[in-house]
Amino acid sequence: MRVKDIMRRDIKTVSPEENVREGAKLMKKFNVGSLLVVKDSDLLGIVTENDIIEKVVAEGKNANTMKMKDIMTENVIVIDPEADIEEAAATMVKYNIKKLPVLIDKVLVGIVTATDIMAAEPRIMEEIEGFVLLAKKRTKIAG
Repeated sequence: MRVKDIMRRDIKTVSPEENVREGAKLMKKFNVGSLLVVKDSDLLGIVTENDIIEKVVAEGKNANTMKMKDIMTENVIVIDPEADIEEAAATMVKYNIKKLPVLIDKVLVGIVTATDIMAAEPRIMEEIEGFVLLAKKRTKIAG
């Protein structure tokens, strides 16, 4: 199965100049855990719920004055729609992320999440959990 078969095409984006409060309101409105930060159709970054919690709320910063560009993660890890979902899952594990924007020739065409992969192929998530547990055991033994 390929990424294009399970990716979401209804991408929620936000301007880098939008304030964090409005971004959070968009996440709530669309019931999503992240927004892709886009300017002139170029993917600049991603903002997740955790970014808002850790970089704004926990730091006591003002969500009305902070901009999405101030808290976004740049250099976003992306994937091609023709990639296998196993590759998408392995990429998520490797980089400890749960969301992968999908690009064709630098054009944003979708997003795939860990939840999408679990829904499509629960077996893959079981395999990944096994790899993660094995890696943790090896780290404890080596440490």
